Amino acid sequence: MTVDITYNEPEQQYEIAVDGEVAGHTVARDEGDVVVFPHTVIDERFEGQGLGGKLVGYALDDVRSRGKKVQAHCTYVKHFIEKHPEYQDLRAE
Repeated sequence: MTVDITYNEPEQQYEIAVDGEVAGHTVARDEGDVVVFPHTVIDERFEGQGLGGKLVGYALDDVRSRGKKVQAHCTYVKHFIEKHPEYQDLRAE
């Protein structure tokens, strides 16, 4: 199984693909120094494989590398940050 994560700039979302098939995405809208995460979706055919965590971790690492903060409206992203203290410094609140 090959997993690839990319940022789809026109759609403003990070996408995760499994063996070339898009398995999910997390919307990430740039709003100045903050990236807003309103929604994350993993296709039901790919649930239970840890793909959501890989996707959100990648997205948060990318936000950090760009020197921005995060505003998590998506409950998945919000819970991910709460469970992983290494990302709590990214909160824009």
